[in-house]
Order: sequence, then structure tokens, then C-alpha cells
Amino acid sequence: MDLIMEIIGWIGAAEVLLAYYLISTDKVKNSHLGYQLLNLTGGLFLTVFTIYKHTYPSAFVNVIWIGVAVYAIWKFSIKRKA
Repeated sequence: MDLIMEIIGWIGAAEVLLAYYLISTDKVKNSHLGYQLLNLTGGLFLTVFTIYKHTYPSAFVNVIWIGVAVYAIWKFSIKRKA
């Protein structure tokens, strides 16, 4: 189980870092769905990992990160429907 959780944690870290790289280098805009999905899944994987490791302050930050991504995706979907 430890190995699976480590893999989940590393994938989550890679996704969040990739999203940060893409936005920082102007490869994508913050309204790009792929960018928000990277943040969402990265935050989710990191939340699972940090809860498993009992690092609750980090889990808290990642839950907020997920909330921001969900809000951005929701806002994006409303704009597309309009």
C-alpha cells in the first residue's frame, strides 16, 4: 500500500508542477480546461497522499486547491453554455 500511495503522491506533485509551469510560461490560459483538470487531479492525489501520511496542514491546502479548481471549472462550464 505504501508504494501505491507514494506513486499517487508523485503523480499529484507532477500534475500540480506541470500546471504551474504551463501557466507561468504562458503555454495555457487559466481558463483552459486542461490546466484546471491538472490542478484538480493533482490536488486530489496530493490530498489522498497527505491524509495517508497524516500531514493535515498540507491536506488542508490541497483541499482548498481542489475547491479553487472546481470553482474555475464550474465557471468555465457556465461561460460555455452562455
